[in-house]
Amino acid sequence: MRLTSFTDYGLRALMQLAAEPARLFTTDEIAGAFGISRNHLKKIVQELSAAGIVVTQRGANGGFRLARPPDQIGLGEIVRVLEARSALVECFRADGGACVLNGACGLKTRLNAAREAFLRDLDRSTLADCALPPARVGQDLAAP
Repeated sequence: MRLTSFTDYGLRALMQLAAEPARLFTTDEIAGAFGISRNHLKKIVQELSAAGIVVTQRGANGGFRLARPPDQIGLGEIVRVLEARSALVECFRADGGACVLNGACGLKTRLNAAREAFLRDLDRSTLADCALPPARVGQDLAAP
């Protein structure tokens, strides 16, 4: 299974937030640290906010932070939220896709079982398990 860049970037951002869960981070700060598009990150933060994984604060001192402690946010939950718009295969699309094998395919059930097994395994870990080390003043957020 291959995760989208949307999910990859979201996981990176959340791993950084998990290092300092009470701190507000700006999209510019996270986007710059990981070399990702600020606009792309804003869309990711909107999805995570709608799902109750992060909270946002507007204004001059605004930003976003985790909505819950990192040990209460499962990796499976995150991936489900961020991958919701991306179907593993055509027939998994909400509209049924354009699969000509619908009704005669024995693969869909097996692929769905594999996807669910993947997500159940991620459910065994939390964001706290993969938090990045806290950044030090003047240090790049992503630096070890």
